[in-house]
Amino acid sequence: MAESSEGLGTVPEHERILQEIESTDTACVGPTLRSVYDDQPNAHKKFMEKLDACIRNHDKEIEKMCNFHHQGFVDAITELLKVRTDAEKLKVQVTDTNRRFQDAGKEVIGHTEDIIRCRIQQRNITTVVEKLQLCLPVLEMYSKLKEQMSTKRYYSALKTMEQLEKVYFPRVSQYRFCQLMIENLPKLRGDIKEISMSDLKDFLESIRKHSDKIGETAMKQAQHQKTFSVSLQKQNNVKFGKNRFINHDRIPEERNEVVFKQALEEDDENEEEGDKETFENYYRKQRKKQARLVLQPQSNMGYGFLVNRLFELLCEIRDQYNETLLKKWTGVFRDIFEEDNYSPIPIVNEEEYKSVISKFPFQDPDLEKQPFPKKFPMSQSVPHIYIQVKEFIYASLKFSESLHRSSTEIDDMLRKSTNLLLTRTLSGCLLNLIRKPHIGLTELVQIIINTTHLEQACKYLEDFITNITNISQETVHTTRLYGLSTFKDARHAAEGEIYTKLNQKIDEFVQLADYDWTMSEPDGRASGYLMDLINFLRSIFQVFTHLPGKVAQTACMSACQHLSTSLMRMLLDSELKQISMGAVQQFNLDVIQCELFASSEPVPGFQGDTLQLAFIDLRQLLDLFMVWDWSTYLADYGQPASKYLRVNPNTALILLEKMKDTSKKNNIFAQFRKNDRDKQKLIETVVKQLRSLVNGMSQHT
Repeated sequence: MAESSEGLGTVPEHERILQEIESTDTACVGPTLRSVYDDQPNAHKKFMEKLDACIRNHDKEIEKMCNFHHQGFVDAITELLKVRTDAEKLKVQVTDTNRRFQDAGKEVIGHTEDIIRCRIQQRNITTVVEKLQLCLPVLEMYSKLKEQMSTKRYYSALKTMEQLEKVYFPRVSQYRFCQLMIENLPKLRGDIKEISMSDLKDFLESIRKHSDKIGETAMKQAQHQKTFSVSLQKQNNVKFGKNRFINHDRIPEERNEVVFKQALEEDDENEEEGDKETFENYYRKQRKKQARLVLQPQSNMGYGFLVNRLFELLCEIRDQYNETLLKKWTGVFRDIFEEDNYSPIPIVNEEEYKSVISKFPFQDPDLEKQPFPKKFPMSQSVPHIYIQVKEFIYASLKFSESLHRSSTEIDDMLRKSTNLLLTRTLSGCLLNLIRKPHIGLTELVQIIINTTHLEQACKYLEDFITNITNISQETVHTTRLYGLSTFKDARHAAEGEIYTKLNQKIDEFVQLADYDWTMSEPDGRASGYLMDLINFLRSIFQVFTHLPGKVAQTACMSACQHLSTSLMRMLLDSELKQISMGAVQQFNLDVIQCELFASSEPVPGFQGDTLQLAFIDLRQLLDLFMVWDWSTYLADYGQPASKYLRVNPNTALILLEKMKDTSKKNNIFAQFRKNDRDKQKLIETVVKQLRSLVNGMSQHT
């Protein structure tokens, strides 16, 4: 009976063990099997019998399952055999179709290759025709130049040279015959220069030879016009006749001088600046020598007529004329600024690069080394303004030359007029442009870059005036151009406008803030308006990289400080009555993003954490409320080493009172919860201490 009872008790145990083996993980089988050997001595044998019975049961179930699915398996094999036959037929059909397609395509491929060869030949023929059409006008113009040189039409030859250099040669500069022509042009110019100088000398000699005849003719005409008595004629003819001799001698010479100068200007306007200068200086010196010889009075005749008032009147007229020019150029500058796109000048080839360099003196070795396409840093208005300043100088010179002043005086007049153009007209137009509402941050950045290059070009304008008047800049009384101060003032105005517009843009983003000041939990990510603002600042500071370093750094620091002030103002807004701890945590996430932006060095050149210090007031205030470290704040307040040195007690009091009101509203049943009751008491205690601290500060003040 004992053994039977023992056997009955063991069987359920074995069934449990088998269930555990079948259902548990492999790692737990060991302890389960160990329990079989830890039981009675015959338990192992009985367990094996139970295990064999269990295996047989599973085999029967497997057999039943196989019998159940056997017919389906057989049907599937039968279907596959049927499909194999159809697949083989399809494969044969596909192979046959492919072969027929290949055979049919061979002829098409042959025709296609013939067409391709024909198209290539046509394209080559077209290219040859185009190149010949480019080359033929150049050869015709060069042949025309040779004919003009042979017939001594030198002015026309110079015009033809200019057209060849500026229009025709750039089109075919890659051909050798063009290079040979280009190398031959300086020799032809030298020949024209020598011949022109010889003709000029002959002309001056002829003027000097015929001066006495012109004076004699003038005296005879004056004598026939007089009706005075013979005695009066004898007394007056000496003075009057000699005076008329001089005046009449000068009149034809002056006319000849004007005519010849016009011819010189027409001949020289297309030559190099140095050749023009040589001819003009030689002509002026020779005519001055001739004038001294003609105007030198005899020893028994001095004349003493004062013409100072006349020259004063002419100078006043010249000033009025200059004012008229300044008004005219105001409109010119305004039109240039209106038409500018305020973007760097793009250039795609060498021809465009040389075209810009010919208009504006720009030198940058790094830009020259860059491959095409590339960009000049300034916009289109810079070379246009530079050209118009030179045109103004020319216009002012035309009047000054007729005043019979010395070269030094003319040089001084030109420099003063140019200074007025820069300091009054151009400066005023720049300031009006900067203040226009449609001028954005990108345009202001480009204006600053433009003024920098215009300022650098002032030295070339001084050289330009020096070449016109032949007065060296080293002369003691030479007036300097005030371009430095003009463009510096414009840059300062543009920089101030950048700071203003940047802060206005920040305000527009901040106005989009939509905080739920009573939220119980933060969103877990920064607010959308703030991320948009930071992305905007990153993109705009990328544009600022073209600005001088100090300007970009000042703009970045100003933007961060303004953003910090705006966020602080938002927290302390009097219309905001309640703030929850969840809202403070959400606000803290936004400030963290601001600090990350400041630490990412959006503008290079800041040392250490200088930019992050813009948010130090917000950071210490939020840390105080996040950690709730009021004991430390109140204990260390006023000490230089205080952890919350930048937290103003009045600011902390305002924010804490808003949180106190929220705590009262949201915790209606706070009196029934000890933690809420303790927190409310702590807030009230801190509020009292802050009030006493603020009152003490006000009394001390």
